[in-house]
Amino acid sequence: MLFQFIGGLGIFLFGIKYMGDGLQNSAGDRLREILDKLTTNPFMGVLAGIFVTVLIQSSSGTTVLTVGLVNAGFLTLRQAIGVIMGANIGTTVTSFIIGIDVGEYALPIIAVGSILIFFFKNPKFNYFGQITFGFGALFLGLELMGDGMKPLRSLQAFQDLTVSMSDNPILGVVIGTLFTVIVQSSSATIGILQELYSQNMIDLKAALPVLFGDNIGTTITAILAAIGTTVAARRAALTHVIFNLLGTVIFLIVLVPFRHYIEFLSGKLNLEPAMQIAFAHGTFNITNVLIQFWFIGLLAIIVTKLIKGEDVLIEYKAKHLDEIVLETSPSLAIRQAKQEIIRMANYSQAGLKEAIAYLNEKDKKNSDLALQYEEAINNLDRQITSYLVKLSAHPLTPQESNEHSMLLDTSRDIERIGDHMENIIELVDYQLRNNVRLTDTAKQDLDEMFALTVSTVDKAVKALEEGNIELANEVLGLEDKIDKMERTLRKQHIMRMNEGLCDGNAGIVFVDIVSNLERIGDHAVNIAEAVLEK
Repeated sequence: MLFQFIGGLGIFLFGIKYMGDGLQNSAGDRLREILDKLTTNPFMGVLAGIFVTVLIQSSSGTTVLTVGLVNAGFLTLRQAIGVIMGANIGTTVTSFIIGIDVGEYALPIIAVGSILIFFFKNPKFNYFGQITFGFGALFLGLELMGDGMKPLRSLQAFQDLTVSMSDNPILGVVIGTLFTVIVQSSSATIGILQELYSQNMIDLKAALPVLFGDNIGTTITAILAAIGTTVAARRAALTHVIFNLLGTVIFLIVLVPFRHYIEFLSGKLNLEPAMQIAFAHGTFNITNVLIQFWFIGLLAIIVTKLIKGEDVLIEYKAKHLDEIVLETSPSLAIRQAKQEIIRMANYSQAGLKEAIAYLNEKDKKNSDLALQYEEAINNLDRQITSYLVKLSAHPLTPQESNEHSMLLDTSRDIERIGDHMENIIELVDYQLRNNVRLTDTAKQDLDEMFALTVSTVDKAVKALEEGNIELANEVLGLEDKIDKMERTLRKQHIMRMNEGLCDGNAGIVFVDIVSNLERIGDHAVNIAEAVLEK
């Protein structure tokens, strides 16, 4: 019994995951872009949450993705709350799918999916095969779980438990919550609940509180995803918890009329038992959203009060690029692009300082922040490049054309600084994973190289911002100094290795960090040269 149930649960979870992967692949890996573009307001956020959750068949997945986007600065807290609400509606689709009794066709469906996966080379057929295979596996797992649970009917302890849940709704909520926390899939626990109810092993009075608990339990995934993230991301995860807790409290208060409503609906629509649970699940989540949607602002205030602190605000979207001025005023468009490039450059400066802090302090917060800056740099580079490419289609004066080319090159140089900054973070990660120890002398050498590189970048950015020729020339003068320091530090480290003071792994970390710093210096020099050429 136990093995059959566990095996069925595993196949069920695999089916949901595989079907979601197929749906996601068929739509293209653009979920972040979908959430970014469709969450202009809370209502659109709800729609985006529904769409993405239906696409990946996992409200937990959508919520984790949302927490990640908040953590990265792509979504505000209020936008995220809308997405989380939508995810709760989107996840009900799975229970409706389960409510369609096609268990006896599970194996033929899996066979069709296998054929599409293994005998067709077209990716679209493969993705559809994934969806089909996952759909069949979902029902096969459900059938196995159902068969595995049948012996429970004769167990007195289980009978006593169901009676207790009927008399004590709170117990049902707790059981539903704990089981979902363990399985980490509300779709799975609701599927099990549908199977239990279909076999008359639990009545509706006991099933509904378990259903409410399932919705609370699914928030554990977002909580785990938010550990160690930004304040805003932790607030988004807490919102998910509060949303489902409040919904459960509301429905426990109206549990009796809600049960009568489901029974009435079942009689009118002639619903099968599994579909009754699906309708209850859908009603629960849709009603929750309809009630709490109007209090998104209040929810945001509550979680802000509960989780105190301030985040470093990193804006990923361009602030100054106006498409209208591309045609009306190319010179203004160039100035706007330059403003964004300076923002990019400021992010590179800040990210580089976080990378230094990570090297010295080994605090993951510095690493995370540096990588956020790097992602912001990449995003701005794409937007700026696209903007400048569009600008090139319009008539430009020779001076504007020259500045246009300079800005394109400068944007790419700053983007490369971000890449080298990311390389340094990865090298420090390697150092931590492999317990690589640098000598005090090596650490001091790196600090000196970092200081010189940061100074060079700072001066290059200031020269770009002010058009300062004198400062740009000063940056050029630092190029030889950086190159000479890089060669000297390499030789000194080789000597330390020969003397047995450092091992090979330490050599890799040290030399590669120095090399990346030298290349950052090169890109800073390129920026200064662009200022001089202008």
